Amino acid sequence: MSFFNKVFASVGIGSAKVDTKLEKDRVMPGEEVRGIVFIRGGSTEQNIDDIYLSLHTTYIKEVDEKKYTATAEIDRFKLTQSFVIRENELKEIPFSFRLPLEMPLSMGKTKVWVSTGLDIKNAVDPTDKDFLTVVPNPLMEGIFNAVGQLGFRLREAECEQAPRHLRRRLPFVQEFEFVPSSGPFRGRLDELELIFYPLNENEIEVLMQVDRKARGLGGFLSEAMGMDETFVRLTVHASEVHTLQRKFQNTIQRYS
Repeated sequence: MSFFNKVFASVGIGSAKVDTKLEKDRVMPGEEVRGIVFIRGGSTEQNIDDIYLSLHTTYIKEVDEKKYTATAEIDRFKLTQSFVIRENELKEIPFSFRLPLEMPLSMGKTKVWVSTGLDIKNAVDPTDKDFLTVVPNPLMEGIFNAVGQLGFRLREAECEQAPRHLRRRLPFVQEFEFVPSSGPFRGRLDELELIFYPLNENEIEVLMQVDRKARGLGGFLSEAMGMDETFVRLTVHASEVHTLQRKFQNTIQRYS
């Protein structure tokens, strides 16, 4: 490589390009994601120090009582060791990785994507961004169905910064906010919020916030003092999927 080409490469001129093709973009938490990373060499030979895939989402973060949107890296996967890509050379790097169980679902305002990056020393690192549609696994779907059969309607799903006592590996939690539009809890609850903490592929810990509707003077006083909300933890297993409606109904009735 000539001196001038080396200079051009170091500032990102004629840089390699990266493009990732996913085998499918509709996946469930815990499912394997497969695809191919295509790397096209630029007008100069370049040394690629690293290829990585990273999973991202956005969440609402609050600092000094002001809210803004932050980006979180959920996981990162290194694909290769250092290598050289020649001028106009095309390389194909197949990959597979397992989506984390705590991956947020593509519901409400939540967006999830895969970023592919080439680490090129002293150059502008080229990146590629591919969106995923993360759908509920069968157990999550069973929980949503059970809540829906009790007359609750999903009003909002959003990732928010997790307070310390609710934080696990990630800095946020995904909240699913339901309102009772029909059924036994209409008029008794203001809303029901769910947070999922997957324990394994067949078991989920559910944090449920039951927001009781104020009834009478005592109810209004409780609401004003922030005592109208009850946090309940329950664990559900895949073997219970056909009895979840009764389990949730009994639990909500106990605290509503």
